[in-house]
Amino acid sequence: MNRKYYMLIFACAVIVSCKNSETSELKEAEIEFEETNKVSKEEITIEPEKSYADIGMEYAISTKAVLGKNLIGTIQQKGTLAAVEFCNIAAYPLTDSMAVKHNAKIKRVSDKPRNPRNQANELELQHIAKFKEDFLLGVNPDPIVEETSNGVRFYYPIETNTMCLQCHGKSVAPEVYKSIKALYPKDEAIGYIENEVRGIWSISFDK
Repeated sequence: MNRKYYMLIFACAVIVSCKNSETSELKEAEIEFEETNKVSKEEITIEPEKSYADIGMEYAISTKAVLGKNLIGTIQQKGTLAAVEFCNIAAYPLTDSMAVKHNAKIKRVSDKPRNPRNQANELELQHIAKFKEDFLLGVNPDPIVEETSNGVRFYYPIETNTMCLQCHGKSVAPEVYKSIKALYPKDEAIGYIENEVRGIWSISFDK
């Protein structure tokens, strides 16, 4: 009788012990899972929605990077004279390829164009004048963004730098200018100094 009683007690104790062990292991597993998957407030980053100005700037900068990389490569490998021909042949296709990539219309326009195709329209001329005024006043220009019923128009200045002046400055090498005039008889894009507004990015895209 006593032996059976003790055996029953032992069996119950084993069952309880197993259950407690299983419960303990389960809780430990739950805690480990929670710790592993716990994300601190610092780790949670919510990407802010891009503004139309941000989108337009992204399109302008990426297109400028593609054009600049190819132009610099041509100058370094073949010289400034070859760069004139490069711009004549490759600038439009490269710009168009970026327009396709971004599903946008991307133009570089000017009040003093080299290629007549880059002549700014009346609205673009107004924006060029505004950016030139900002530069003269030493104001860091903000992009101009205009919304239409189903689209966005973005404008931002194209600023001259040292590389630009090799073909657009006041002291262009005679052989370079001869090539420019041969390719662009109506060229107006010359006589600039560094940090001037040579034109603007004119970019249109859907909302």
